[in-house]
Amino acid sequence: MKFNDALSGFLLLLLALAVLFNISSFPTIPGQNIGPAAFPGLLAWLLLLCSVLLIVCSFRTSVRSPLIELGAWIRSPHHLRNFAITTGCLLFYILASDFLGFLICAFAILCTMFWALQVRSRLIVPIALMVTLLIHTIFYKGLRVPLPWGILLPLQW
Repeated sequence: MKFNDALSGFLLLLLALAVLFNISSFPTIPGQNIGPAAFPGLLAWLLLLCSVLLIVCSFRTSVRSPLIELGAWIRSPHHLRNFAITTGCLLFYILASDFLGFLICAFAILCTMFWALQVRSRLIVPIALMVTLLIHTIFYKGLRVPLPWGILLPLQW
């Protein structure tokens, strides 16, 4: 899928304006010139400048392209199936992770995606289990991200 530069620039312009609007409510710190809005504001202004340049450059080119051009994959049943499976897995995690927990959801998602990508059947469960435990350890222990335990809360370590 290919987006016209003018459309991308407009969407980035809206994002920059939303950030600028949001940081206007950030509090100031007495006695300091730089507050919590300084760096997000600087990035938002740079994004705004780049998005305006992107829009201007897209209108200056002589080649006109459609706003959205669909890729060849959109006509492939295999790719559409994988897209639907990936979207379904994301929705499943969003809806079920608080109840079931990260470990169960991640394991189920990895098994589903490995199956969809035609990984050998005997490797799906062990690899999904090892990857789930590795990701959980990195995020929960190493980065201290509070992943949901769900129904496994009594077994929390």
